[in-house]
Amino acid sequence: MPRLLDQVREATRRLHYSIRTEDAYAQWVKRFILFHDKRHPLEMGEAEVIAFLNHLAVRREVAASTQNQALSALLFLYKVVLGRPLEWLDDRLVRAKTPERLPTVFSRDEARAVLARLDGTAWLAASLLYGSGLRLTECLRLRVKDLDFDQARIIVRDGKGQKDRATTLPECLVEHLRRQVEFVRATHETDLRDGFGRVHLPHALAAKYPHADRLIGWQYLFPSSRRAADPRTGIVRRHHLAESAIQKAVKRAIRAAGIVKHASCHTFRHSFATHLLEAGRDIRTIQELLGHKDVRTTMIYTHVIQAGPLGVRSPLDVG
Repeated sequence: MPRLLDQVREATRRLHYSIRTEDAYAQWVKRFILFHDKRHPLEMGEAEVIAFLNHLAVRREVAASTQNQALSALLFLYKVVLGRPLEWLDDRLVRAKTPERLPTVFSRDEARAVLARLDGTAWLAASLLYGSGLRLTECLRLRVKDLDFDQARIIVRDGKGQKDRATTLPECLVEHLRRQVEFVRATHETDLRDGFGRVHLPHALAAKYPHADRLIGWQYLFPSSRRAADPRTGIVRRHHLAESAIQKAVKRAIRAAGIVKHASCHTFRHSFATHLLEAGRDIRTIQELLGHKDVRTTMIYTHVIQAGPLGVRSPLDVG
């Protein structure tokens, strides 16, 4: 009989969850069990789940998103792994408060200043975050085939919520991206000569197309500098560049530019939306480019446009 945490991991893989979700769910299940003195979840139920989640909200004062992630993990455990779906918990759950925060946004000059202090792969990746509104994970998971130079668009596959979408490909990056593709091609040819060259394929595509993982179109646009064993299968592959490599470079560039805002890679995505809004693009178009499920999520950018909240000018500035 597999250990419980192994069962959790097997279930997430069977449902094609990301390795991040797999790790997060396994960690929350482990913390839940330890919180209740190592009792098996089959010996527990709604009351123990409520006690754990309320502890997170009241004692640990975790963020609302953290509590929601823990709840999702435990609902998954009981419904999918143990076959014992929990009742609706809302009435007895103390929800962690969700603060209403405005996103940090670069001005156009600040965005240019940060990009000017980057070079190489970090510059190209950050330019896509700002120029196409990509999340960092979406950018680093791009495959060569996701670049559509003829239509001037980028296809984001399996983005947040497991949705595909198209976004704009900046004209000024076309030649840089073509050179990046040639770099990927050369790296891939070296891997093939060395007896490697296979790349991770999503879901069941590896079985359906057994040779696709060696094709150039499926290779990551931003490959890692070295090959490594896949944590799930042990197969040696060249994965995409680590997020931390771009994050650290962008953090250094922000400091070098003298920007004191609490900014990060994700600030480029916020800036993409805000600057499009300032340029007069309609909110629905921006929603589609960002991949937001609800337009109300996109509406937050109306509060940070350069003209001030809701586009209102201060009376002090009116002559």
